[in-house]
Amino acid sequence: MFVDQVKINLKAGAGGNGLVAYRREKYVPLGGPAGGDGGKGASVIFQVDEGLRTLLDFRFQRMFKAEPGENGQSSNMHGRGAKDLILKVPPGTIVKNAETGEVIADLVLHEQQAVIAKGGRGGRGNSRFASSANPAPEFAENGEPGEELEVILELKLMADVGLVGFPSVGKSTLLSIVSKAKPKIGAYHFTTIKPNLGVVQTKDNRSFVMADLPGLIEGASEGVGLGHQFLRHVERTRVIIHMIDMGRTDGRDPYEDYVTINNELKNYNEKLAKRPQIIVANKMDMLGAEDNLALFREEAGEDLEIIELSAATYQNIDQLLYRVADLLDETEGMDFDGDEEETAVHRVLYKHEKSADHFEITRDDDGAYVVSGNSIERMFKMTDFNRDAAVRRFARQMRSMGIDDALRARGAKNGDIVRILGGEFEFVE
Repeated sequence: MFVDQVKINLKAGAGGNGLVAYRREKYVPLGGPAGGDGGKGASVIFQVDEGLRTLLDFRFQRMFKAEPGENGQSSNMHGRGAKDLILKVPPGTIVKNAETGEVIADLVLHEQQAVIAKGGRGGRGNSRFASSANPAPEFAENGEPGEELEVILELKLMADVGLVGFPSVGKSTLLSIVSKAKPKIGAYHFTTIKPNLGVVQTKDNRSFVMADLPGLIEGASEGVGLGHQFLRHVERTRVIIHMIDMGRTDGRDPYEDYVTINNELKNYNEKLAKRPQIIVANKMDMLGAEDNLALFREEAGEDLEIIELSAATYQNIDQLLYRVADLLDETEGMDFDGDEEETAVHRVLYKHEKSADHFEITRDDDGAYVVSGNSIERMFKMTDFNRDAAVRRFARQMRSMGIDDALRARGAKNGDIVRILGGEFEFVE
């Protein structure tokens, strides 16, 4: 089963909690704090596996959770960090934030990796907070929560050449002739309902990957027919083979087909109009094909490069493959937009980062002040509110962030309720 788009949920592992502990050996006077740090939580990492061709593995499992780090231990022993969760994806996979639509990673190279959900760091044990002013701190940090997000995985096949055209123009037949691929072939529309890949080798030993893509119809750029399921795969190809039925098997006009397909490509992505395109006049063995081709050239009104072909009789197959190989040689080192190709490092990852550490103050219906923001919520989760020393430290952190002054500016008075992630505090002057 070919699956090229899925939506999944990811949850990175939380860091382990730091420990409050002290040395108590009989012959070690003034032993001091000895609580170790928690281990780092596991991140969720996507890695390209060139042996994969579909997102089928994500079809039936939609939630992926990474392991948390171990808690800190006594005698200043740190907890063990969790092993990252690595999920294998095929080359050409794009990872998007499902909520914002932002592209997080574009994975195209074998074994390329992208950290999508970052594991939380381990909380610090009390020995890390020892100072001359406080040689025996009575608090430690909880582990940082791991990132959680919903993502959309979208696969755009990594093919050098894409076969486009209306249904039943001979794309699958051509692929079956020039490669070892075995696409389904039938005398009816939409025989091909999933892209098929084949490796093609010319007689002068040049090779490339060709994709037989599902047939287009008018309105495909707006999702009609197979629509976007087809068009997303065209974006990756460096050369487009535009096949046209010159035998008018289905009674369609070849020139209208040509204009319609190009309009759909342009409407979907204007950059596709700049992609090198080879026009293939197929089914030239049929009665009337020569006259139809002459009329096509006249209606086009421009000097188009057209290769006459008969997939049924193998006419000009080698000529077509040589021309494709030449075009690929000419576009070597160019990216999908026709510009100079970026380095592999630049194409690896749009690193997923947290938003800025600002805070916001709102009011609940009961008049309580609600403080929200990445930084303050992270501090809240990492604070052990069962220990007074940890609570006092949290209050100092709020003051240093300017939250106390912001609450006063909003009109907060002594005794008013302040909420953070469901936790309630009294505002104290």
